[in-house]
Amino acid sequence: MPQDILKLPELALVVLIGSTGAGKSTFARRLFRPTEIVSSDTCRGLVADDENSLDATNDAFDLLHYWVGKRLKRGRLTVVDATNVRAEDRKGLVALARQHHCLPVAVVLDVPDAVAAERNRQRPDRQGLKPHVIANHRRLLRQSLRSLKAEGFRQVVHLRGVEEVDAVQAIRRDPLYSNRQAETGPFDIIGDVHGCYRELCELLGKLGYIIEEEEVKDARDLGVRVVRGTSPPDPLSKKEGEPNASTISGTAEQLELETKTSSPSFLERGLGGEVPAGRARKVIFLGDLVDRGPASPQVLRLVMSMVRDGLALCVPGNHDIKLLRHLNGKNVSLTHGLAETVAQLAGETPAFKEQVRLFLDGLVSHYVLDGGRLVVAHAGLPENMQGRGSGAVRSFALFGETTGEIDEFGLPVRYAWAADYRGRATVVYGHTPVPEPEWLNNTIDIDTGCVFGGRLTALRYPERALVTVPAHEIYCEPSRPLNYRTQLAAQPETSNEKPAASNQQPETPTAQQQHDDLLDIRDVTGKQLINTRLLNTVTIREENAVAALEVMSRFALNPKWLLYLPPTMSPTETSELPDLLEHPAEAFAYYQRQGVARVVCEEKHMGSRVVVVLGQDEAAIQRRLGVVGEGLGKCYTRTGRNFFTDEALETAFLARLRDALTAAGFWEKFATDWVCLDAELLPWSAKAQELVKNQYAAVAAAAGAALPQAEAALAQAAARGLDGAAALLARTSARREAATDYADAYRRYCWPVQSLDDLKLAPFHLLATEGHTYFDRDHAWHMETLRALSLADPRLLRATPYRVVDLTSLAEVEAAIEWWTDLTNGGGEGMVVKPYDFIPTTGRSLVQPALKCRGREYLRIIYGPDYLLPGNLERLRQRNIKGKRNLALREFALGVEGLERFVAGQPLRLVHQCVFGVLALESEPIDPRL
Repeated sequence: MPQDILKLPELALVVLIGSTGAGKSTFARRLFRPTEIVSSDTCRGLVADDENSLDATNDAFDLLHYWVGKRLKRGRLTVVDATNVRAEDRKGLVALARQHHCLPVAVVLDVPDAVAAERNRQRPDRQGLKPHVIANHRRLLRQSLRSLKAEGFRQVVHLRGVEEVDAVQAIRRDPLYSNRQAETGPFDIIGDVHGCYRELCELLGKLGYIIEEEEVKDARDLGVRVVRGTSPPDPLSKKEGEPNASTISGTAEQLELETKTSSPSFLERGLGGEVPAGRARKVIFLGDLVDRGPASPQVLRLVMSMVRDGLALCVPGNHDIKLLRHLNGKNVSLTHGLAETVAQLAGETPAFKEQVRLFLDGLVSHYVLDGGRLVVAHAGLPENMQGRGSGAVRSFALFGETTGEIDEFGLPVRYAWAADYRGRATVVYGHTPVPEPEWLNNTIDIDTGCVFGGRLTALRYPERALVTVPAHEIYCEPSRPLNYRTQLAAQPETSNEKPAASNQQPETPTAQQQHDDLLDIRDVTGKQLINTRLLNTVTIREENAVAALEVMSRFALNPKWLLYLPPTMSPTETSELPDLLEHPAEAFAYYQRQGVARVVCEEKHMGSRVVVVLGQDEAAIQRRLGVVGEGLGKCYTRTGRNFFTDEALETAFLARLRDALTAAGFWEKFATDWVCLDAELLPWSAKAQELVKNQYAAVAAAAGAALPQAEAALAQAAARGLDGAAALLARTSARREAATDYADAYRRYCWPVQSLDDLKLAPFHLLATEGHTYFDRDHAWHMETLRALSLADPRLLRATPYRVVDLTSLAEVEAAIEWWTDLTNGGGEGMVVKPYDFIPTTGRSLVQPALKCRGREYLRIIYGPDYLLPGNLERLRQRNIKGKRNLALREFALGVEGLERFVAGQPLRLVHQCVFGVLALESEPIDPRL
């Protein structure tokens, strides 16, 4: 009976096979998307402007294979519309499918020669077709039917005659077995068990599951059942001020539960790794359930029960597959623990063994979960194999990849695929025992060698919390000690060396920190598209990247310090009030139009914008940033350069700031040993001394020398009644007065810096601490938190005056304007107006994170002494702030993204990508006076 629905894998290379005139193009257009079809005729037309140009065939098929390869690389179903009747034509296509780990599917359109000939006669472009061509195609097709499976096609669909071809009305795209993207978790992912049943039960109990005995009524019952109980305390739900939940201990009868947390990854649903309310947790077993341990049958019963009841998923390990081969009657060597498992199974019933065989036989090599954000496989999986189906994928998922070398313990040296991993998905795996699970490029190995006397580990996803229980004993001596690499790293380089005496042993850098020691220039060159949580994609042009690379490579700090670069800030729209370019009314009006009901107005300090990254001690910096021997912190500018040129002054400044934080109880309150602050460092002249001397002072000195003499000469000319002299005298006098005001304006922000007591730090954003960013806190919280901190050392720290303004209250708006007027009339720079929420959610697109509103006298410094003279102000009112605002939004999104990536423990290259992007955007041609 003809089939009306054709079932195909969701990711496949579909090769249409049929003679010319068989209806392949019509069939493809009717059932597939136009973008999915790669036609040989189309390729001929693209390379030769003639779809029937046979002399262009070689070039056309070169293009066809390239086109197909690019689609398969991106995981897109592809249909090849060509005759494909010769085995040599299909060979290259099957090779492409294998290269990209896609399933090759052959769809044969087998129609009578007469039908094909008649269709060709109806096509004007086929009038010269020789009669023997169709016969040859048909002969080759008949020969091919016997060999398609042997050629590597995983599925062959043979449509016999026009009726069967026309009967197909739709395509059903069946998901691959590995596709579980609709399952979003939360998950508890458990590493290699190896028959350690007692430890597995204890770990499940700590994770909140209850293990119950099951009545055995028939052969299908397994004697054990697991139900969900009450989950343990969520280590990420710590409130501000509570101690860090790094360890949770049970009673004396309970095993210790170590809960090591790092900030969750920057998932598309938000940074926090929040578990949606009401979703039940599911366990994922990473394979190697059996061998070496004392109770493999019991482990199998428990895991099979959980999978049967929908509480768990399981992927196979290499030991599980070896057991399967044994149960299938294959001749396998009883080594590496299989002998113990076979002996343990000897007492089990044949029915149970058959259940085990069917269970293991049905396991899928790996799973892609949570919308593609999570991949689980026994030995890990590189990006180009995730969600694919091939023998190579299954082999890698089971065994990983080796270099062909053997180490000193006689074990194969494994290829460090995780060091090269750059995929979007988090990959959780086991297979290779490690003493401690460590994140590397968003991958983690959680096989902590329980059977070798280590621990059994679970990773809670999306929280990224590690939960472990120790092994009760060493069930099997490992060929290579679990802590071998740690011991090797601790040994001196030569036998004559002695370890340096120290009260505090330096921490061994993490795998990620070691990997981050070398950045790749390819990550920051050329055009870049950076995905951010706030603005989707931010584009960095190649020419801007080149300029940033010059600055970063020559002048910037060690990139490991650069967690965040602050964004530029846009001014308000131009005011129409006399003698003013900027006024708070325009800032308030902007936010009202954006639907922001409340704003925070902060006094704008005239200093240098700095970011301070500070550790409680140098060990904290080494632990979290991987920086060794560079002190307990850094204070750097908006361009990533060290603020201080005097090392002694820098050391004293950072130590005093650390002491202030300690005195304020900051480290305990926020359960952290490092902090990142956004601040102004005063005076302005501390960093801008050369700018003041060479630009501002030079202009004032030149005006002070020239204008009084010109004024005197013009006064004499005016006294003689020369035409125009009086007007020119008035203008020159106005310019002299303006120059005097100009000198007074910049001198107001300058004072000599002789020692630390001459510096003032005014922090206004608490950006991040261990495990947290504070973009979710409103600006009033930031102001109050930092005001309390400033009280610990008022000689060094300056609290920023601010006020909260309800934009619906005319009285509050007028009071804020009056406050700004008093500030600027008293010599202050002005104020910054920010939405009350750090990242406002108004239901519209992202709004400006801040607008600066500067006073008349401060703008004199920016625009020059004469900016208020007739004609100049009118011209300046035409300034275009659109580009500046767009720039501010993009830099803000990059800054937030970069810091969230750092706190989430992402690789330095991903953090640096955002930091570098901010610096690159700074080279865009925007008026720097805005």
